[in-house]
Amino acid sequence: MLRLITTSLCLRCQRVTALPLNLRPCVTLNSAENQQTVDALYDLSVDLQKVRKLKGWVLRQTPAYTNEVAELLKDMGASGSTVAQIFSVHPEAVLCHPEQMQTQTELWMSVCPNQKALLGFIEKFPASFFTCSSHNENQRYNIAYFQSLHLNNRIIAKLMASTPQSFTCPVEQNKAMVRTLQQAYQDLGGEEDNMKIWLQKLLSQNPFVLLKPPEVLRENLLFLKDKGFSTAELLQLLSKLKGFVTELNPQSMCRSLHYSQNTLGCSEAQLRDIILHCPAVLYYPESTLAERVKGLLRAGVIMSQIIDTPTVLELNTQIVNHRIQRLRELGYDIRTGSLKVLNGTKKDFEMSCGKLRLRRERPLFNPVAPLKADE
Repeated sequence: MLRLITTSLCLRCQRVTALPLNLRPCVTLNSAENQQTVDALYDLSVDLQKVRKLKGWVLRQTPAYTNEVAELLKDMGASGSTVAQIFSVHPEAVLCHPEQMQTQTELWMSVCPNQKALLGFIEKFPASFFTCSSHNENQRYNIAYFQSLHLNNRIIAKLMASTPQSFTCPVEQNKAMVRTLQQAYQDLGGEEDNMKIWLQKLLSQNPFVLLKPPEVLRENLLFLKDKGFSTAELLQLLSKLKGFVTELNPQSMCRSLHYSQNTLGCSEAQLRDIILHCPAVLYYPESTLAERVKGLLRAGVIMSQIIDTPTVLELNTQIVNHRIQRLRELGYDIRTGSLKVLNGTKKDFEMSCGKLRLRRERPLFNPVAPLKADE
């Protein structure tokens, strides 16, 4: 019986392996799929299972230009595995007409230094490159507008990649927001000579600011002005908040400020100083601030320490607890020392730990004491 089953399985395996390419069971699962697209993707080693799961509708579209798009990507310097990866995460690319892809390449090359840089953007942001041809005119006008502002082409390319909506929308929309930002900068006493650099930093740090209506910026600045911030402080705050000033609204800021003042027990003047040093107090929700304050208190920190170093609230409780434990192992007591040592990036903190370790291991040396000389 066992021999009969084994023989039957062997014969079946022979029949399966003998199937031609267009009948491979692993290639197609749906008769409505475009067989040419499926076969081309299979030959390019694209993860068809992933494509079917996430965007199976692409495989049913006609016409498709799988091989043509793959060749154009390879002409840019893409390897076979890179092409497969792009098609796996963004299979809609196969629906992009070669002429449209050529137009997109020309538009992007007006802000990219070379094809290698362009390919890097396509790998990370394929949806930003493979766009509808109806957007070409808006893209062209928006690129020209940002270049007229003398923004760095590298920044413009990053904007195109991270917020493609900013380039597919009418150029007037971007002009309105940029004018509002420039006007706010000038009204708050910003220097004309520094405005280009200021705007470039703001857009690169949060490009989504361009997608917000100008009224949001005006409303938030008016709210902060009513809270007692001077024009110089508002300019400082606007620069520190970067583009995130448009992510705020008076209602959420009011709740966060109310919680912070009541919890920390500080005056309005102290609260403004805290915000200038740690703008995160404005945009973190009340629940997040409460969790972080409680975590610090459980670690033995007192309120006056938080008021002196409010930037510690930018770190989540898990990171704070980990860093406090590391410092404790190095003999540093956070309850009696400064909280500044907790701040900064992981690299900054590791440098601080290194200094503490050296201080702990270094032998005491008295430069005044005479050295013993051999007689």
